[in-house]
Amino acid sequence: MGELEKTAEENQMNYILQGKEAIPIDDVLEWGRWFQKHDRKVKVDEVGDVKISTVFLGLDHQFNPGGLPLLFETMVFGGEHDQFQNRYTTWEEAERGHDEAVAMVKGG
Repeated sequence: MGELEKTAEENQMNYILQGKEAIPIDDVLEWGRWFQKHDRKVKVDEVGDVKISTVFLGLDHQFNPGGLPLLFETMVFGGEHDQFQNRYTTWEEAERGHDEAVAMVKGG
């Protein structure tokens, strides 16, 4: 492996939120304390028995070298689209993606 190549584990970074902005943080203890005290939910909706949840992950789930960090995730629990998921870089993208997932569930 060349000097510039990194494993997925080495690329992962911890993030916290300041308002709606994700901020990288190197101190894992500070990151952990932040997670204990803060609500990470962006949006949660229910359509019948189906739950759509969008949260701040706090870890970069981008495994493609050079890609933007993926820090937010929408998931669908139940129904035809059970286990659907999508990930996003920003809070605003996550809100839009959540609304699209709700529309998808409503559309069947």
